[in-house]
Amino acid sequence: MNPIAKDLNKIINGSNPHIFEMLSNMGKTLFFPKGILSQGAEAKQKADKINATIGIAKEGSHVFSLSSLTKYIKNIDPDDYLTYAPSFGILELRNKWKAELYKKNPTLKNKETSLPVVTSGITHGLSILSDMWIDPDDVIVMPDMMWGNYNMIFCVRNNARIIHYKAYDDQLTRFNIDSFERVIREQAKNNDKIITILNFPHNPSGYSLNIAEAQRVAGILIDIAQKGTNVVAGCDDAYFGLCYEAETSRESIFSQLAGADKRLVAVKIDGATKEDYAWGLRIGFITYGVSGATSTVLEALEKKTAGCIRGNISNASHLSQTLLLNSMADEHYEIYKLEKFELLKKRALKIQKVLKNPKFNDFFDVYPFNSGYFMCIRLKDVDAEILRVHLLDNYGVGLISFGEKNIRVAFSCVAENDVETLFDDILSGINDLRKG
Repeated sequence: MNPIAKDLNKIINGSNPHIFEMLSNMGKTLFFPKGILSQGAEAKQKADKINATIGIAKEGSHVFSLSSLTKYIKNIDPDDYLTYAPSFGILELRNKWKAELYKKNPTLKNKETSLPVVTSGITHGLSILSDMWIDPDDVIVMPDMMWGNYNMIFCVRNNARIIHYKAYDDQLTRFNIDSFERVIREQAKNNDKIITILNFPHNPSGYSLNIAEAQRVAGILIDIAQKGTNVVAGCDDAYFGLCYEAETSRESIFSQLAGADKRLVAVKIDGATKEDYAWGLRIGFITYGVSGATSTVLEALEKKTAGCIRGNISNASHLSQTLLLNSMADEHYEIYKLEKFELLKKRALKIQKVLKNPKFNDFFDVYPFNSGYFMCIRLKDVDAEILRVHLLDNYGVGLISFGEKNIRVAFSCVAENDVETLFDDILSGINDLRKG
């Protein structure tokens, strides 16, 4: 094992041995190399005559650049986006995102978390979580309705085992915390470590916990940790902040879990993807909340995370990070975000209003939804995939089917004025199939 990795492990183990126990075998061996990067950083500070350390082409004090590229990016100096970004991410952006994280999650006040490390999108952040904390055959507890890419990230790549609980009760009236508790406590009896992914607002159903539900879920995980099972809680906050009802919890459950027990590691994965409507920029963040969160142990986790990035993609896009940082510094930033939020909220509320019409009751049930980009319906008596293809071929309507009876509607890309037409078309399509 590399001596740097050994030093980081010593720091983590000395602060809280349970954190060290929870690291995967890869996580234990990860480190951020000193090598070229650290020598280059040192030269940047001191080499005022000639700096021949880093693999960037320069002319004088500026990077080479092609006008055929830079002419499309007029308001940013090429030196601020064509050079390599640090594997940790741009420091100013990391500090800004952390400040916003505390602003949006007041419960984190007086708690210490790591400085967010920049990832190339939320999927990449989840992949880092998988590499650092999950070994083959580790158990991950997740709902039976889940984002399909979780299987690729955790099972195909890292050979974990997903154990499902029922996301909703049979009547589709509420999130099924009873099933969550039953399954996760059963797994805690049989495993020294369990992992769970808490994805709210939920993809694909569009549900977020209310305050009481969030407290109960957090309480279950904390109790399991206190009773001797190591818990890694991954908070997939891809759709954070997009909540449309007053009683919905506005904070990430990460804020309740961070530092709650010595056997609990909370990992927050979030980013600009949906929060800032910047899907293609591929900028996410990974943040840790642990018990005994000294700056030394948090920096050790950051270094392991940056090492994971260095050994994979090297660093996230410098241009994307610079664009996001400039956007967050804009005086109208919050106003622009609120405008887009209100559009999404109007669409969600319009769907809720339309679906109150009893004419739909004999055709499908509606999963609870109050947030995010999506909502789902459960069909009564027709096959979801057959209906999807029928609607596409005969009505020009595109939807996503999953399982035998479920249809996902992405209202994020449906105009408010089209909502009623959409569901009338779904009803008509079901009638067509019923008639054969």
